[in-house]
Amino acid sequence: MNATVTMIPQADPGAGYRAQKEEIDAAVARALSSGWYILGQEGAAFEREYAQWLGEGQRAVGCANGTDAIALILRGMGIGEGSTVVTVSHTAVATVAAIEMAGATPLLLDIDPDTYCMDPDELAAVLDDPPPGIPPIRAVIAVHIYGHPCDLTPMLAACAKAGVPLIEDCAQAHGARHDGRMIGTIGYAAAYSLYPTKNLGALGDGGVLSTADHELADRIGAIRQYGWRERYISSLVGVNSRLDEVQAAILRAKLPRLDANNARRREIAAHYDAALAGTSLTPPARAEGVEHVFHQYVLRSPERTAIMAALKAQGVGTGIHYPVPVHEQSAYAGRTALGPAACAETSRASQEVFSLPLYPELTEAQIEQVCNALRGL
Repeated sequence: MNATVTMIPQADPGAGYRAQKEEIDAAVARALSSGWYILGQEGAAFEREYAQWLGEGQRAVGCANGTDAIALILRGMGIGEGSTVVTVSHTAVATVAAIEMAGATPLLLDIDPDTYCMDPDELAAVLDDPPPGIPPIRAVIAVHIYGHPCDLTPMLAACAKAGVPLIEDCAQAHGARHDGRMIGTIGYAAAYSLYPTKNLGALGDGGVLSTADHELADRIGAIRQYGWRERYISSLVGVNSRLDEVQAAILRAKLPRLDANNARRREIAAHYDAALAGTSLTPPARAEGVEHVFHQYVLRSPERTAIMAALKAQGVGTGIHYPVPVHEQSAYAGRTALGPAACAETSRASQEVFSLPLYPELTEAQIEQVCNALRGL
């Protein structure tokens, strides 16, 4: 790389802090001055404000991280040992880890090769005729990967036919829409990571879950703190998974900018799309009727290593999400049930996908630097 070229990192969570430093610092000071640091007014206010942002009668419950958000939903629904939960292998391992945290058995399906989301045809097939030797299927977790919503219409139809609830993993899709509806309000419940690099990210760990079932929200609200409905008395078997007040205050400062930041992500993606014209690379797919929020801008090529090296030489950082599918990782290989497609498309994608820098704080000069590098491929 030319020594005069400044490297653009693939992700830069510090940029989000710098962009709102004054507001975030004030929010942190407010939380610290309150003297109440766990499940206080900041957390309660964030839950209300996040639910209002989602709309459609939603309730929101904060928790320690996005992994716990999934596990808490499953616990709240009574889905654990003796149950199978269907999801994908092309996801952060957190999705599968959460299923096992709840005591359930994961069944991993393949993806659509264009959107990288769950293949709805394979889902329908396994719901109609589950693989032998697994417990009954009790839930489906649809992962809206990279900011692109799953093809929910046929998935919901298949779930309804089988009498199985659909849970949305929205860790990478805050604010995405499917046929005009907000992702996270379409399934029975939804889980969101608030990790610092997410479209809505804290400055530490955090998670939130949502549902229109207010009884479920109340139950999960108790489970996240030892099953307490009354202090020190556990009416339910619970865990310790709480969103702290400092992170809640930070999230309250950042939430009002989320929609504008997502619009900025789409604007940057449009620049990258244009720069790829005439190259061997194809812009990320957008299915009809969806509003992508570009948590990641993902390209694909069998020449991935060479392309990433060429971009690095031009000062463009890249990343791979995810280099090894969950079912091929040593912790899961050979013991995790797969659908009839055996995750073949998932394995192929893992060898070819890579992500460009894409976050709202990218400057016009940085965007042009990325675009120039793309045009030279």
